Amino acid sequence: MEPVNDSVLPLVDEVPGCYYIWHTKAEFRHKMHTHNKGQLTYFQGGSAFLHTNDKSYFLPARHYVWVPPGMPHYLEQRDTAYSVRNLYFPALLLKKQPFFDKLGIYPASNLIYELLLYTENWIGNIHKGAPGYDLLTAIKSLLPEVSKQPLPIALPTTDNLKLRPVLRYLHENISEKLSMPELAPQFGFSERSLYRLFRTEMDISFLQYLKMLRVIKGIEMLLKADQNISEIAFKTGYESISAFSNTFQQIVGMRPSEFKL
Repeated sequence: MEPVNDSVLPLVDEVPGCYYIWHTKAEFRHKMHTHNKGQLTYFQGGSAFLHTNDKSYFLPARHYVWVPPGMPHYLEQRDTAYSVRNLYFPALLLKKQPFFDKLGIYPASNLIYELLLYTENWIGNIHKGAPGYDLLTAIKSLLPEVSKQPLPIALPTTDNLKLRPVLRYLHENISEKLSMPELAPQFGFSERSLYRLFRTEMDISFLQYLKMLRVIKGIEMLLKADQNISEIAFKTGYESISAFSNTFQQIVGMRPSEFKL
């Protein structure tokens, strides 16, 4: 279990009118909390889960999450990320911009990614007139313009200790032929009991979860320039490009070839 790191949370809202920057290379977790500033978090080199009061969201690699001011949440890091970048924006600067009122997970465009990298050595409060303030204001203005397409999938998760090993296995073996009859006995379930557990804990079926997981893994791979759609289809467990493409369009609303940052 990662160490709880709540020492930084009171500092976020300490000065209401300025930006706050916090980057870390350590694994961490927080309890459920809120703050008065909007939050942008980007996991460089890893993925995570975002938990709110009523939902859990998978945050893939090469995506950032926007958390509106005042929304209860916590982030759970399950992969070792090279760096976690956190930018906090004063609520007063976010008014009259609907983008900032909703939680969203967005692909990090090359522009946003480079700007986040530029803040690597900044820490703490950034006041008006201080070095970096204008750049952070520019990032705030750019987000609604370059983040038009949020990730359309909320992949559910659970704290159920019996089900989490099953989910971990699916994540780690996504390229394999995965089926309920073969999977259930490996984890001490009957097919019926595992089916019911998915429905009860996840509010979706095993097949729905697997389909969404494969598409999300496909999105991660699409954001890497060194893999083509054919490779991605087979690495996510599909026997043909057309099967992968049709499922991708069904869930995302566009073909893999149309998916852009």
